[in-house]
Amino acid sequence: MGKAAHPERFGFLHIDLNSFFASVEQQLHPEYRGRPLAVVPTKADTTCCIAASYEAKALGIKTGTQVGEAKKICPEIVLIEGDHADYAKYSKAISDTVEMVCPVAHNPSIDEMVCELMGREQEPPRARRIALDIKRAIYKSVGEALRCSIGMAPNCYLAKIASDMQKPDGLIGLLPSQLPRAIAHLELRDLPGVGARTEARLNRRGIHTMEQLLALDRAGMHKLWDSVWGDRLYHWLRGEETGDDGAPVSSGVQKSLGHSHVMAPEFRTDEGAWAVANKLLHKATMRLRMEKFYAGSLSVTIRFALTKEQAVHMKSREHFSGLKHAGWGMEARFRECQDTLSLLEVMRQLWRQRPQGEEFRRPFFVGITLRELTPESEHQAELFDDPNNRPQLSATMDKLNLKYGHTTLHFAGMLPARESAPTRIAFTQIPVQYGVDYM
Repeated sequence: MGKAAHPERFGFLHIDLNSFFASVEQQLHPEYRGRPLAVVPTKADTTCCIAASYEAKALGIKTGTQVGEAKKICPEIVLIEGDHADYAKYSKAISDTVEMVCPVAHNPSIDEMVCELMGREQEPPRARRIALDIKRAIYKSVGEALRCSIGMAPNCYLAKIASDMQKPDGLIGLLPSQLPRAIAHLELRDLPGVGARTEARLNRRGIHTMEQLLALDRAGMHKLWDSVWGDRLYHWLRGEETGDDGAPVSSGVQKSLGHSHVMAPEFRTDEGAWAVANKLLHKATMRLRMEKFYAGSLSVTIRFALTKEQAVHMKSREHFSGLKHAGWGMEARFRECQDTLSLLEVMRQLWRQRPQGEEFRRPFFVGITLRELTPESEHQAELFDDPNNRPQLSATMDKLNLKYGHTTLHFAGMLPARESAPTRIAFTQIPVQYGVDYM
């Protein structure tokens, strides 16, 4: 087990950008500042808010609120279709600005940064000064509409918890001498990694409050979680380090890549869904080549909206948008490749096998995933070249699309959806810029 931090020192700062997507829009559009605003995938009433400004949150509108419900709560709410590229640019600008004050050790997501404090930086007054300097630098150098909450703690896990304890524009420190009593008032769901399912499992095992959880000894925590995660959590919540931040250990090899899209109402037909799927595959295969992989598997997922009557007679689920739906998916394996035309043929074969019938006439979601990725360095070249020069065709398309935008040159199948399915906001990964576009 790692050595505990100095009795009264902070080891980490966790910077959480407050209502980041909505704040970026208010920075870009000064006329929206001080007004209820929500970022949405499309302006259809059945979709959900991706993010809400603090003015909207004060009215009860938050992430996951249906657009139709948000409009009922606040008819004058400003609805903006999110632009992934804007958020990626601001994320990088903020990270670069933080770096000028204190080195960024890790970016857990597009709206979070972690700084590891060294030496005398760990002393509480100095750590607080660094945090305040970060806030001031973001305000002055990036934008006055952008605010952040910063958590200071002996380890990464507690620093993230602290960053959520005071919003917006908060600054909270959790010192070892204050632990674990300083977090005893929190809800179980306030713990990173504890979602609805985990909370339900803890409840079934007799743990309903943070106080009950903190009363367990290390052996009890291990038994509760049925893994070493319980041991780690026991130490983290008491201000100790375990040598990692609790993230799953990566094998170092990417497992999959893909794109998905909740379609606007005008695309919720067989033809529209096929066009959107074409665009998603086009983007995924371009990324595949940019990240220097070959794929050996492709899966297609479609979700179909159901009427109330159909939902009663069929096994259905509820999408986060509130739509009752039936889902279908299929995967195909093949000799590994990376060119768009070969993968398009695979997708066409899968598409032909999608379910038919009245209840499958309203597709509203399409997802494309490439799996069994092999790095180019490990790919075994074919004995004979492709007579159709498909790899060369894809390489030529990439050059033009990188220079002028990734929809400049494409196959005809995606033409109806050329302007649909924009690159979506990345919540848990830092977007990468390829040419003039972010993906």
